[in-house]
Amino acid sequence: MQLSPSELILNADKSIYHLNLLPQDIAHTVITVGDPDRVADVSKHFNTIEVKKGKREFHTHTGSFKGKRMTVISTGIGTDNIDIVLNELDALVNIDFEKRILKENKTSLEIVRIGTSGAIQPDIEVDSFLMSEMAMGFDGLMHFYDGENLLDQAFSNAFMEHAQWSSKKSSPYVVTYDENLGKKLFSNRIRLGVTVTNIGFYGPQGRKLRLKTSDPSLNDKLKSFTHEGRQITNLEMETSGIYGLSKLLGHKAVSMNCILANRATGQFSQKPGKSVEELIVYTLEKLTRS
Repeated sequence: MQLSPSELILNADKSIYHLNLLPQDIAHTVITVGDPDRVADVSKHFNTIEVKKGKREFHTHTGSFKGKRMTVISTGIGTDNIDIVLNELDALVNIDFEKRILKENKTSLEIVRIGTSGAIQPDIEVDSFLMSEMAMGFDGLMHFYDGENLLDQAFSNAFMEHAQWSSKKSSPYVVTYDENLGKKLFSNRIRLGVTVTNIGFYGPQGRKLRLKTSDPSLNDKLKSFTHEGRQITNLEMETSGIYGLSKLLGHKAVSMNCILANRATGQFSQKPGKSVEELIVYTLEKLTRS
């Protein structure tokens, strides 16, 4: 079935609508970062850069690192942007733009998020690295797609009971990383964890400036929750959407978190730029090893 112009929206040059990219502009290994300025922090390590494009908060560089072709793209903040980025990356490799039909043979991308995060457990050190083995989304994105069978309902049910979760809020959904890609990126420097993806930075993460939160004890509930030996380790704003959409679309995804804050101890990194740079170099090196 042919996709209509209102469903598959292309720009005048036939690039995908928001990302402003053509199919040949991206590699099959894609690094996502939130901050558009961080794209250059990654691509400065590339040996060559062949593509530099940007539109809105979505900036893209494609090049090669040690012989491996890679793309780094900024997503901005939040799973609403992840919905755009993941669907449009998939369209670039799995939809024929000329015929406006799905390709018969699908391409699976490697998608690696390099991002910052705040720990919720006191024993997680600031400036350490954490790989999200699981992500629990408070954002509700996955409930708009047909994919409930991919979610860990037992985990989310246990959390909702523990937290006395309000029916006014979206039900948390839980989805896992790609284990094989995770093994490629893992080392004894990396801690595995359960990441909560929040729908905001302030109230949804328990921060109080001038506004009161609806559940002042939410972070304590996050910290004290355990299910089948797993604790919630950290908070951020994109991973659940990346994992959920990647699984639905047949891509491999892993989220690499640089812990810049510890909400339990009140600490914040004294060298955030250096720590993020170390995670970038670590991830690039791991992606080039067989």
